[in-house]
Amino acid sequence: MNEEALVERAQRGDVQAYNELVLAYQQLAYNVAYRITSNEDQAMDATQDGFLKGYRALSQFRGGSFKAWILRIITNCCYDQLRRRQRRPQTPIDDLLENDEHSRLLEDTDDRPETAVERQEFDITIQRALNLLPEDQRVTVIMSDIEGMSYEEIAAATDVALGTVKSRLSRGRAKLRAFLSEHQELLPSYLRLSGEV
Repeated sequence: MNEEALVERAQRGDVQAYNELVLAYQQLAYNVAYRITSNEDQAMDATQDGFLKGYRALSQFRGGSFKAWILRIITNCCYDQLRRRQRRPQTPIDDLLENDEHSRLLEDTDDRPETAVERQEFDITIQRALNLLPEDQRVTVIMSDIEGMSYEEIAAATDVALGTVKSRLSRGRAKLRAFLSEHQELLPSYLRLSGEV
Protein backbone atom coordinates (compact mmCIF):
# COMPACT_ATOMS: atom_id res chain seq x y z
CA MET A 1 0.00 0.00 0.00
CA ASN A 2 1.34 3.40 -0.97
CA GLU A 3 -0.09 5.46 1.89
CA GLU A 4 1.11 8.80 0.54
CA ALA A 5 -0.49 8.23 -2.87
CA LEU A 6 -3.77 7.10 -1.30
CA VAL A 7 -3.85 10.19 0.93
CA GLU A 8 -3.21 12.46 -2.06
CA ARG A 9 -5.99 10.79 -4.04
CA ALA A 10 -8.35 10.99 -1.05
CA GLN A 11 -7.57 14.69 -0.60
CA ARG A 12 -8.58 15.20 -4.24
CA GLY A 13 -11.98 13.64 -3.46
CA ASP A 14 -11.35 9.96 -4.27
CA VAL A 15 -13.58 8.20 -1.72
CA GLN A 16 -12.29 4.78 -2.76
CA ALA A 17 -8.74 5.83 -1.84
CA TYR A 18 -9.93 6.87 1.63
CA ASN A 19 -11.80 3.57 1.95
CA GLU A 20 -8.52 1.75 1.25
CA LEU A 21 -6.87 3.70 4.07
CA VAL A 22 -9.75 2.81 6.38
CA LEU A 23 -9.44 -0.87 5.46
CA ALA A 24 -5.70 -0.77 6.09
CA TYR A 25 -6.02 0.73 9.57
CA GLN A 26 -9.47 -0.19 10.86
CA GLN A 27 -8.37 -3.23 12.90
CA LEU A 28 -5.47 -1.35 14.50
CA ALA A 29 -7.76 1.60 15.23
CA TYR A 30 -10.44 -0.63 16.76
CA ASN A 31 -7.87 -2.49 18.90
CA VAL A 32 -6.50 0.77 20.28
CA ALA A 33 -10.00 2.12 20.88
CA TYR A 34 -11.12 -1.08 22.60
CA ARG A 35 -8.14 -1.10 24.94
CA ILE A 36 -8.74 2.56 25.83
CA THR A 37 -12.50 2.31 26.38
CA SER A 38 -12.75 -1.33 27.54
CA ASN A 39 -16.09 -1.44 25.78
CA GLU A 40 -16.82 -3.03 22.42
CA ASP A 41 -19.63 -0.67 21.42
CA GLN A 42 -17.77 2.46 22.48
CA ALA A 43 -14.66 1.27 20.66
CA MET A 44 -16.67 0.73 17.48
CA ASP A 45 -18.31 4.14 17.85
CA ALA A 46 -14.98 5.89 18.50
CA THR A 47 -13.39 4.13 15.53
CA GLN A 48 -16.23 5.05 13.20
CA ASP A 49 -16.37 8.63 14.49
CA GLY A 50 -12.62 8.95 14.12
CA PHE A 51 -12.58 7.81 10.52
CA LEU A 52 -15.49 10.13 9.68
CA LYS A 53 -13.78 13.08 11.35
CA GLY A 54 -10.57 12.15 9.57
CA TYR A 55 -12.34 12.21 6.22
CA ARG A 56 -13.86 15.61 6.93
CA ALA A 57 -10.50 16.98 8.09
CA LEU A 58 -8.42 15.40 5.33
CA SER A 59 -7.65 18.80 3.82
CA GLN A 60 -5.88 19.69 7.10
CA PHE A 61 -3.51 16.70 6.88
CA ARG A 62 -0.09 18.17 6.10
CA GLY A 63 1.94 15.04 5.50
CA GLY A 64 3.82 12.65 7.72
CA SER A 65 2.29 9.42 8.95
CA PHE A 66 -1.40 9.09 8.13
CA LYS A 67 -1.56 6.19 10.61
CA ALA A 68 -0.35 8.39 13.47
CA TRP A 69 -2.65 11.23 12.39
CA ILE A 70 -5.78 9.06 12.26
CA LEU A 71 -4.91 7.32 15.55
CA ARG A 72 -4.67 10.73 17.24
CA ILE A 73 -8.18 11.54 16.01
CA ILE A 74 -9.50 8.14 17.13
CA THR A 75 -7.80 8.45 20.53
CA ASN A 76 -9.51 11.82 21.00
CA CYS A 77 -12.84 10.19 20.06
CA CYS A 78 -12.16 7.58 22.75
CA TYR A 79 -11.62 10.32 25.31
CA ASP A 80 -14.95 11.83 24.22
CA GLN A 81 -16.59 8.42 24.76
CA LEU A 82 -15.02 8.11 28.23
CA ARG A 83 -16.19 11.61 29.21
CA ARG A 84 -19.72 10.76 28.05
CA ARG A 85 -19.60 7.53 30.07
CA GLN A 86 -18.60 9.47 33.20
CA ARG A 87 -21.43 11.96 32.73
CA ARG A 88 -24.04 9.29 32.02
CA PRO A 89 -23.01 5.86 33.31
CA GLN A 90 -25.10 3.11 31.80
CA THR A 91 -25.13 -0.64 31.33
CA PRO A 92 -25.79 -1.75 27.75
CA ILE A 93 -28.52 -4.35 27.41
CA ASP A 94 -26.01 -6.77 25.87
CA ASP A 95 -24.04 -6.69 29.13
CA LEU A 96 -27.14 -7.77 31.01
CA LEU A 97 -27.65 -10.73 28.71
CA GLU A 98 -24.08 -11.96 28.49
CA ASN A 99 -20.85 -10.95 30.15
CA ASP A 100 -18.55 -10.76 27.15
CA GLU A 101 -15.28 -9.44 28.59
CA HIS A 102 -13.55 -8.95 25.25
CA SER A 103 -14.30 -8.56 21.60
CA ARG A 104 -15.13 -11.64 19.56
CA LEU A 105 -13.05 -10.02 16.82
CA LEU A 106 -9.93 -10.71 18.89
CA GLU A 107 -10.57 -14.42 19.50
CA ASP A 108 -8.30 -17.05 17.99
CA THR A 109 -10.54 -19.87 16.82
CA ASP A 110 -7.62 -22.28 16.41
CA ASP A 111 -6.93 -22.53 20.17
CA ARG A 112 -7.67 -25.63 22.16
CA PRO A 113 -10.42 -24.97 24.75
CA GLU A 114 -8.05 -24.78 27.74
CA THR A 115 -5.67 -22.48 25.85
CA ALA A 116 -8.57 -20.27 24.82
CA VAL A 117 -9.74 -20.02 28.45
CA GLU A 118 -6.22 -19.16 29.65
CA ARG A 119 -5.88 -16.55 26.90
CA GLN A 120 -9.24 -15.03 27.82
CA GLU A 121 -8.31 -14.92 31.52
CA PHE A 122 -4.97 -13.34 30.66
CA ASP A 123 -6.66 -10.75 28.40
CA ILE A 124 -9.08 -9.88 31.21
CA THR A 125 -6.21 -9.50 33.69
CA ILE A 126 -4.21 -7.31 31.32
CA GLN A 127 -7.28 -5.17 30.59
CA ARG A 128 -7.88 -4.75 34.34
CA ALA A 129 -4.30 -3.63 34.79
CA LEU A 130 -4.51 -1.26 31.81
CA ASN A 131 -7.71 0.27 33.20
CA LEU A 132 -5.85 1.26 36.37
CA LEU A 133 -3.30 3.33 34.44
CA PRO A 134 -3.78 7.05 33.86
CA GLU A 135 -5.13 7.65 30.34
CA ASP A 136 -1.87 9.01 28.93
CA GLN A 137 0.14 6.01 30.15
CA ARG A 138 -2.57 3.54 29.05
CA VAL A 139 -2.64 4.90 25.50
CA THR A 140 1.16 4.84 25.29
CA VAL A 141 1.44 1.26 26.60
CA ILE A 142 -1.33 0.07 24.26
CA MET A 143 0.26 1.65 21.21
CA SER A 144 3.74 0.37 22.06
CA ASP A 145 3.33 -3.01 23.70
CA ILE A 146 0.06 -4.23 22.24
CA GLU A 147 0.06 -2.63 18.79
CA GLY A 148 3.84 -2.55 18.28
CA MET A 149 4.09 1.07 17.23
CA SER A 150 7.47 2.84 17.35
CA TYR A 151 8.20 5.68 19.78
CA GLU A 152 8.13 8.10 16.88
CA GLU A 153 4.70 6.89 15.70
CA ILE A 154 3.34 7.15 19.25
CA ALA A 155 4.74 10.66 19.63
CA ALA A 156 3.02 11.68 16.39
CA ALA A 157 -0.26 9.93 17.30
CA THR A 158 -0.44 11.45 20.79
CA ASP A 159 1.11 14.80 19.83
CA VAL A 160 3.79 14.73 22.55
CA ALA A 161 7.58 14.78 22.57
CA LEU A 162 9.58 11.57 22.17
CA GLY A 163 10.93 11.87 25.72
CA THR A 164 7.38 12.11 27.07
CA VAL A 165 6.47 8.89 25.23
CA LYS A 166 9.44 7.08 26.79
CA SER A 167 8.64 8.43 30.24
CA ARG A 168 4.95 7.47 30.04
CA LEU A 169 5.87 4.04 28.75
CA SER A 170 8.37 3.47 31.54
CA ARG A 171 5.94 4.55 34.27
CA GLY A 172 3.06 2.59 32.72
CA ARG A 173 5.12 -0.59 32.44
CA ALA A 174 6.29 -0.23 36.04
CA LYS A 175 2.68 0.06 37.24
CA LEU A 176 1.64 -2.94 35.15
CA ARG A 177 4.54 -5.00 36.54
CA ALA A 178 3.57 -4.05 40.10
CA PHE A 179 -0.09 -4.97 39.49
CA LEU A 180 0.79 -8.32 37.90
CA SER A 181 3.27 -9.14 40.70
CA GLU A 182 0.62 -8.43 43.33
CA HIS A 183 -2.06 -10.42 41.47
CA GLN A 184 -0.18 -13.44 40.18
CA GLU A 185 -3.12 -15.67 41.06
CA LEU A 186 -4.98 -14.04 38.15
CA LEU A 187 -2.31 -15.13 35.68
CA PRO A 188 -2.11 -18.49 33.93
CA SER A 189 0.25 -20.81 35.82
CA TYR A 190 2.96 -20.68 33.14
CA LEU A 191 3.27 -16.88 33.58
CA ARG A 192 3.66 -16.89 37.37
CA LEU A 193 7.02 -16.40 38.98
CA SER A 194 8.54 -19.62 40.28
CA GLY A 195 7.85 -20.27 43.95
CA GLU A 196 4.62 -18.23 43.80
CA VAL A 197 1.08 -19.57 44.01
